[in-house]
Amino acid sequence: MFSPLQLAAGLTVLAMGTLWQAQVSAAQLVRIGAAHFPPYTVRPEQGADTGLLPQLLEALNRTQTEYQFVLVPTSIPRRFRDFEQGRIDMAIFENPQWGWQDIPHTSVDMGLEDAEIFVAQRQPGRDQAYFADLKGKRLAVFSGYHYAFANFNPDPKYMAAQFNATLTYSHDSNLLMVTRGRADIALVTRSYLSDFMVRNADTAGQFLVSERIDQVYHHYALLRPKAAISGPAFAALLKGLRDSGELLKIFEPYRIEVLAVPDAR
Repeated sequence: MFSPLQLAAGLTVLAMGTLWQAQVSAAQLVRIGAAHFPPYTVRPEQGADTGLLPQLLEALNRTQTEYQFVLVPTSIPRRFRDFEQGRIDMAIFENPQWGWQDIPHTSVDMGLEDAEIFVAQRQPGRDQAYFADLKGKRLAVFSGYHYAFANFNPDPKYMAAQFNATLTYSHDSNLLMVTRGRADIALVTRSYLSDFMVRNADTAGQFLVSERIDQVYHHYALLRPKAAISGPAFAALLKGLRDSGELLKIFEPYRIEVLAVPDAR
């Protein structure tokens, strides 16, 4: 037998739970493409995706109830088709110049910057001049990426023929190729190298890291024209995370720069 006070408390909890469920069910679904792009999205052989993108979506979902952001698996080459066909509503950590020119979209400047850098094996007498000329050097690169030194042409045959490049789907493999003498230079994102050196402190001293930058990744979110969320609305959510320090908390450990609030576009 419950007292009136206990019954009232139970009804209050039930009402709050019902309200929360109603808010979740009323939230507009926004599907984010999750392509393997470490450390932003890491696709393990088993289990859920990890990395910076899931952390960002968790923060977005935690701080508001109007939208529910979910990950949808895709791949580097397939993401364009998934976007056009409406399988995903948004591509994050992108650049409008990476093959999106003819695909209708709205760009939102995320105010985040990373960089692509060159890494070689540290040897006596080898210095920064080693990175000045890539001719005659064996490169290890990530398949499907758009590199500035290659005029942003990701075609594997072009990369192999013009730059003696080995293409893989693993930054770890590319860096290990350098340490084992199977490649002269690997290209990795600054964020990934920072994480790799923490995980592999015993090998960090083997690398000579370039001051030369292949390109700066200024990250954008690209929204499908019929997405449930507009560009200005998403920009406002990012601003909230920036103002609260949440963006800095997520990205600073990976040496990804969190810039001043950009204008919505």
